[in-house]
Amino acid sequence: MVKLAIIYYSATGTNYEMAKAAQEAASKQDAEVRLLRVAELAPEKAIASNAAWKEHIEAAKDVPLATTDDLDWADAILFGTPTRFGNAAAPLRQFIDTTGGLWAKGKLANKVVSAFTSAQNPHGGQEATILSLYTTFYHWGAIVVAPGYTDPLLFKAGGNPYGASATVGEKGHFDPIVLDAVKVQTKRMVDIAERLNK
Repeated sequence: MVKLAIIYYSATGTNYEMAKAAQEAASKQDAEVRLLRVAELAPEKAIASNAAWKEHIEAAKDVPLATTDDLDWADAILFGTPTRFGNAAAPLRQFIDTTGGLWAKGKLANKVVSAFTSAQNPHGGQEATILSLYTTFYHWGAIVVAPGYTDPLLFKAGGNPYGASATVGEKGHFDPIVLDAVKVQTKRMVDIAERLNK
């Protein structure tokens, strides 16, 4: 049985919805799944100034916080983050920056990894965000499993071969086909992890 950690950061809920879609897909493949969030770093005042942000923080408060023990436990790790100027959001980067101890012991090598993201507009840095995360995973010695163009649905969902990405728009809505793209990506990850486990 594949052990999958889904580790995400979400301010207003888009990446949380994508993470839940991944969890659903992995569970259907009988993977053991941990859905985990990284700690919020923003001050309360900033969160309180945005109703959607505050609402999401409350809605996801029962999701456990990720630890490096979860990375050690997992065979496969799927990361999710909104894009921030073409990079992962600071809370996810901060979590990743705590992995040096595991990396130094070789405990992140040969893990199957992948990533998904979101941005407000179609050219908001989604591909750059995912690729910047993959650079870290190469340093780990992990096995990056991107969705590529392995399913026709991926074209309909925006055609990002590096990882599923949502275009949220000014009103905070995104095409739900992105959730199906996340499921395709997750299924591919679990399939590859199963092969490696054998």
